[in-house]
This record gives sequence, C-alpha cells and structure tokens, in this order.
Amino acid sequence: MTPDDILARAERALERRRPWEGVWRDCYDHVLAATPGMGGPALFDGTAADAAENLAASLLAELTPPWSRWFGLSPVQESAEPGVAAALEAAAETLQGHLDRSNFALEMHQAFLDLVVAGTGVLLVEEAPTGEASAFRFTAVPLREAVLEEGPSGRLDTVFRLVRLSAAAIAARYPHAILPPALLRPQDPEEAHRVIEAVWPDRSGHRFCAMLEKDGAGTVLAEGRFDGSPFLPFRWLKAPGETYGRGPVMKALPDIRTANKVVELVLKNASIAATGIWQADDDGVLNPATVRLEPGAIIPKAPGSAGLTPLAAPGSFDVSQLVLSDMRARIRSALLADRLTPPRDARMTATEVLERSGETARLLGATYGRLQAELLTPLIARCLSILRRRGEVPPILLDGPGDSHAARIAYQSPLARVQGRADASNTLLFLQAVAALGPAAAPVVDIPAAARYLARTLSAPSAIIAPLPPAAVPPVAGPAPQPDQESPQA
Repeated sequence: MTPDDILARAERALERRRPWEGVWRDCYDHVLAATPGMGGPALFDGTAADAAENLAASLLAELTPPWSRWFGLSPVQESAEPGVAAALEAAAETLQGHLDRSNFALEMHQAFLDLVVAGTGVLLVEEAPTGEASAFRFTAVPLREAVLEEGPSGRLDTVFRLVRLSAAAIAARYPHAILPPALLRPQDPEEAHRVIEAVWPDRSGHRFCAMLEKDGAGTVLAEGRFDGSPFLPFRWLKAPGETYGRGPVMKALPDIRTANKVVELVLKNASIAATGIWQADDDGVLNPATVRLEPGAIIPKAPGSAGLTPLAAPGSFDVSQLVLSDMRARIRSALLADRLTPPRDARMTATEVLERSGETARLLGATYGRLQAELLTPLIARCLSILRRRGEVPPILLDGPGDSHAARIAYQSPLARVQGRADASNTLLFLQAVAALGPAAAPVVDIPAAARYLARTLSAPSAIIAPLPPAAVPPVAGPAPQPDQESPQA
C-alpha cells in the first residue's frame, strides 16, 4: 500500500469504529475514575471498579502468572531424539527469563484491563535495543489509539495505531527517518504531531509502515517487514459480523449505572435525614437565609409564631438497600468476582474446590480459547522469532509438521491445568476400572503410553520422561523452518 492508500484505509476503518466509541466512553467513565479535568459522570459506587480490577489481576494470575512458567515447548514427535526435548526445554527457559526481566507483567495487566472494560485489548511486542536486560519491550496500546480490521480468517491482522508524538519523540522512535525541516526546527517543542503506524499481512509475513500525517499528506518515517505482527489485538468475545469485542463491563453497564444512581439517591436521602428539611413562618423576625443549624445555635422567633419547625420526610428509603444489594450481586457475577477469587469458606472440601475450579473453567472456556488463539500463541511465536534472530534459541517451527524442528506449545497456566486435571482424573478412573476387571482386561491398556499421556496432560517436565526408541514411531518428513525475514529497520 502507498502512503495515500494507508491514510485512506485508516480513515475508513476509523469511521467504522466510531459507533463503538460512545459505549467505550460510558464503560470507562463508570468503571475507571476519569482523569482530573476531563469531566465524566460522578462515581458514587465502587463495586464495578473493584470487580474490574480484580478480574484483570485474576486474568494475569490465571493465564500469564508473573515469574512463573505458564507455557512449555515439547516435540511434536514423541520419538524425537533426547537432545531435541532438552533443546526445546532450554528455549522455553530462555524465553521465560527474558519475560521475567522485561516489563511484561506491567503492560499485560493494563492490556487485560482494556480487555475487561472495553472487550478488546492490544499488546505491542517490540525488540529492545541491544544491551538491555531483556530482549523484549512491551506496550499496552490504549484502545483509543488502535483501529482494527478483521481479515478473511477472522483474525485482527490489520492494525492502525493513531498516536500523537512530539518532534523529539518522533526523532527518538524513528532515528533513521528523514524529517521535514519544519519538524526539525519547531516553534513549539511540545506540539504533538499525528503519526500512523500500520501493519498489514502480505504473502511473506506482515508489512509495516510508519507515517507522519500533515495536512492530509503522509511522510514515511519507517518501513519494514515482520515475520509475525508486533501488534497482538485480542478480544473477550465477539458477535458475528462485528470487529471489536464485547467485554464483561459492557454487559453489566445497565446494572452499573443503576447501582451508581441508587447510591447517589441514598447519599442525598442520608443528607436530608442528617440535616432535615425545615419550614418557618414569615414573621419578619426569622430570616431563613441567616439560620445556621449547628449545636448551641439560638434561632430567634416572634412571640406567638411557630418559628422553625422540621418538615416530615415523605416516606422511607429502605427499599434502596434491596435494590442496591441485587445490583451489586449482578455486577460481581458479570465480572466473575465470585468465581476467580479464592474460596473464603474454610470448610470447603477438596472435591468442592475442584468442582469450583471446573465451573470456572467452563465459564471461561470460550474466552480462554479465544485468548489462547489471539494472544498467547502469537505472543510466544513473536518472542521466539526475536530470540531466534538474536541467536539465543535454535530454529523452532511451532505447531508444524512432525519433523525434528517442530514443537508444540503446552500451556501450564493455572487455568490450563484445571482442564488437564479433569482429563487426568478421567484417565485414572478408566485405569482403575480396567484393574477391577481382573488380569484378563490388563492387556487392553498400554501402561507406558498411559503414563506418557498423563505426563502430557499434567504438564510434566520433559526432563523426567524417558524418550521413546527412534524406531517406535516412523519419522514424518516435513519442510525445514523458514528464517525470520523481519527487517532490522522495523
């Protein structure tokens, strides 16, 4: 695409996004406190804000726990040489080390917060300059800066980032760019300029172009090619035909508005109950404008007049507590505050805890599957691509044909282990049933194969699994991994 094509396509995508912006603004205004001076409705109830923050933190802890292995790499062929499994385990350890030394946990939590509130999050994965502690640099792209397009495969493969940067920031981010003379000698150093970063797929990967927009014309700042897109947009759920996702806050927004209004009315009623509503005869002596209702005050009145008397309240406002309790329970249920938090009942048995974990996995099954396809797998692939180009890991073909270079991702996060424990439990129940049938049924079960299946299901380390003999499974030929074609300028 030419610069003019990129500008036109970004504007069309921005027009298609505008109907969503009002709903997003309402979600942010009622869940996250508005920036001082930016306006927005007054918040009186903090149930939604607390539940949204807990859900974002729970997603981080359940899917990508910091300083903990939440993924593994294992050969596609079980009969692969022992050195292949060891090399993949070393590559996974190297990747985990770089993630731990980077700002991944900080930015991932902010991206999850966007996901919970607006239903769509965007994570930018860039290669850090040589010499830094980690090879990765992560950025949670605010949804207001991201304009997305869905490709034929249903993935958000085209991303336009609309950001405003100062001249100094543009020069720092694009050191090889040829900037216009007016930008090199700005009259106002703090003036922000509109920059468009576009990533779109082509036959050999993803193309990248960054442009400075001025008066409807674009000046190219940087161009390049990526093996995998550095922008990782992901969604909570989506309706058919829609591009952007829908989050739990969007579903609970009517209840959030109602709870906020009920608390506001309760506070107003409490103020009336504390100070009262008063009436007085206009006798020429009492001036209501100068009356101060405070302890020890002396209020004059004319002889024979009623003076200042309280006005009875029209009725009771106790029903508000019933409405408020119902609204808060619905908000916590929609934001899974009662599902992802640890059980507080000390009398719960181990079976009850497992059933609770299984119910959580069922509730998040569709969402977890979408996050795995749109966030976790592309994230690992993008990070391995960077490390492979640096020479820190060997060439690895993720989820490819069964050759010696092919590897599969084994997710080991707490949420992934819940399903693994359920599958392992079913397998152990079958083995117990076979053992109860007697020696005649024993030949039906391949015990070594069952042990290997349990090892895969429970994410056991590959170092403790004995390799199969090379002749046990015939090798399957497959294409060799392709080198990363990412442009150094990008």
